[in-house]
Amino acid sequence: MMAESKIAALIALLDDPDENIYGQVSEELLELGEEAVPFLESAWETSFNAILQKRIEGIIHQINFQEVVKNFQQWRLSEEKNLLEAAILISQLQYADLDRNKIEEFVAQLTQDVWIELNQDYTAMEKAGVFNKVFFEIYGFSGNKKSFHSPQNYYINNVLDSRRGNPLSLSILYLEVARRLKVPIYGIDLPEHFVLGYTSVPLAFLGDVKKEDVLFYINPFNKGAFFEEKDIRNFVKELKLEDDDYFYLPCKPLKIIGRMIVSLIVSYHKSGYEDKVDELKVLYKCLRSSE
Repeated sequence: MMAESKIAALIALLDDPDENIYGQVSEELLELGEEAVPFLESAWETSFNAILQKRIEGIIHQINFQEVVKNFQQWRLSEEKNLLEAAILISQLQYADLDRNKIEEFVAQLTQDVWIELNQDYTAMEKAGVFNKVFFEIYGFSGNKKSFHSPQNYYINNVLDSRRGNPLSLSILYLEVARRLKVPIYGIDLPEHFVLGYTSVPLAFLGDVKKEDVLFYINPFNKGAFFEEKDIRNFVKELKLEDDDYFYLPCKPLKIIGRMIVSLIVSYHKSGYEDKVDELKVLYKCLRSSE
């Protein structure tokens, strides 16, 4: 009750013309964090004061940002480093009221639909074919070629709703289903692209994978098309890059999520949304601090 009274008193001071008072009130509300959000939202809905509403919106956004950063730091320190969880956190930067349960239910259903079609006696290519059938034929996922660089392609909630994404977002979804079904598919951090590799090595032994362990490669952006090591070699040659084993081998979750954040930074910078760029840089620093 005391907290409610304190929050109400603080909100009542938010439209004070004295910037020093507003600054102090804002800091106290930010310290209260998510506890203050329902009261701030209620005040916004019942107010006709444009300045007050704008200030409330800013504080709610900052509280959401703080919470995302805190959860992202916890994700970085976790042993598993679940890619879907990181993708959800990145999406919450833009969509504070994102329905996490809806995403979890969708992915659980997608996983079950792939599992139903799988047979343990299938070859690796046949198993990947099942993934492709469910993802691209039944569910209708595809690469968003018309708006390839749009930030919306990175947000997992948008990807699930529109069934459109870019190489990274589609790969993360593909990898999450593979992880749940214990199918040894990994992300490949290819320059100017992102693809997957189906290996003969169990998921638990990522660090032990060698080039010869990768049976074939998968391109989720092109409806799961299969290709070989020589295709990567030719691609790297076209880019005039020095050939390196890195281009053929699986990468760790930190690298995948780091690339997603950097790509979003570039996208928002080109669009002139520097406030988004600054927030994403904070997330990226969380990853870098683990190296």
